[in-house]
Amino acid sequence: MLNQGIADIARALVSGEYSSVEITQAYLDQIALHNGELNAFITVTPEQALAQAAAADQVRASGNAGVFTGVPIAHKDIFCTAGVRTSCGSRMLDNFIAPYNATVVEKLLNAGAVMLGKTNMDEFAMGSSNETSYYGPVKNPWNRTLVPGGSSGGSAAAVSGQLCPAATATDTGGSIRQPASFCGLTGIKPTYGRVSRWGMIAFASSLDQAGTLTRTAEDAAIMLGIMAGFDPKDSTSVDLPVPDYCAQLNKPLHGLRIGIPRQHFAQGLKPEVEIQIRAALHEFEKLGATIKEISLDNSHYSVAAYYVIAPAEASANLSRYDGVRFGYRCAKPVDLEDMYKRSRGEGFGAEVKRRIMIGTYALSAGYYDAYYIKAQKVRRLIKDDFVHAFTEVDVIMGPTSPHTAFPLGAKTKDPVAMYLEDIYTIAVNLAGLPGISIPAGMVNGLPVGLQIVGRDFDEAKLLNIAHMFQQATAWHLLTPGA
Repeated sequence: MLNQGIADIARALVSGEYSSVEITQAYLDQIALHNGELNAFITVTPEQALAQAAAADQVRASGNAGVFTGVPIAHKDIFCTAGVRTSCGSRMLDNFIAPYNATVVEKLLNAGAVMLGKTNMDEFAMGSSNETSYYGPVKNPWNRTLVPGGSSGGSAAAVSGQLCPAATATDTGGSIRQPASFCGLTGIKPTYGRVSRWGMIAFASSLDQAGTLTRTAEDAAIMLGIMAGFDPKDSTSVDLPVPDYCAQLNKPLHGLRIGIPRQHFAQGLKPEVEIQIRAALHEFEKLGATIKEISLDNSHYSVAAYYVIAPAEASANLSRYDGVRFGYRCAKPVDLEDMYKRSRGEGFGAEVKRRIMIGTYALSAGYYDAYYIKAQKVRRLIKDDFVHAFTEVDVIMGPTSPHTAFPLGAKTKDPVAMYLEDIYTIAVNLAGLPGISIPAGMVNGLPVGLQIVGRDFDEAKLLNIAHMFQQATAWHLLTPGA
């Protein structure tokens, strides 16, 4: 029961193999048994989950159930959930009870989803290892001495560790795809604007995008089909129709043109990871695709540009946490200035403070043109590289990460090394493109992820490609300890 994904659970609910209450209780029992060792959940909502499951069973009995009715999931603790704490992994919001649901949460709730709880994350989504959380680091279910990736590490560990069948997540520079790679999951970051950001606590507004962490591409297609779509409450939401992602999953790949960036197979990529990625590419050739080497000439600037743009936007977004209106407030401030300083100093963790300082510096008088504007110009060059590449190929493939999951604490004292974790994923966010990571091999008992990048709003093609690969391979079926 617990090793099933969304599609399997939906079919079992339709057949009456078990009820939503039964599957929900099974996952709640699993969370009670194993969350202590994984630290994947910040908040668990058993009473609410069982009430939603019972309501879903009644809807199913009435004959009005949809595909998602009664399916239990978890939400990354960056999405506002009415009446339930939304902490964003920070002391700053440890006591914040959201008065409304994020659009993503509301859409899934309306589709009949059951919320098991809220998952752990790097503080304000700033991190690549899920070690900056106020609630402590998340452990990788494949090896509890290793990180699960970040910032959506709690969602990844919960799904990989069989504490839930699927979870929402967000991706600002790789925070869905890198954890998917480290935990052996399918993680999709849609095109910027495809999924509403309303009610999703902001880190870097021009980069943040909501997505999913699931076992399979089929599960991702089901879940994304519910989450996607125009939202008038989000000014960055794009008013385009959402295709039926599931309807296109089985389209043959004959004639697919795959681009391989030479920059992603250069120094820094672990040889054992490259072997697995090359083998996955050969599998696509057997499915009828052709492989062509391409160049993303400006991709080596992506990390530098990102760590100017993202902190600058974070500096502006996080200025609202001042101890006045909501969130953490220091004890017994002597005056207003003392309250501002101590509330922010005590409420934010070290990595968040570091990025606020970098961003404030980059936006300051005399440095705005030299750093922020220049980074935005580089961003345009990176986007142009992708535009040119897609005149020659249909999708771009390569490793999601240059290595497998690394040990807890290995990079916490070296911020630059941590920033380089997203070296293959950041450019996709800067360009606003959709990207998906899928399991594509194993190295020393740990998963390897293959990243697939597509044109704007071409999520259907990415899901189709991922699904056909998963029909031909079994990497996505492997689970920790199996």
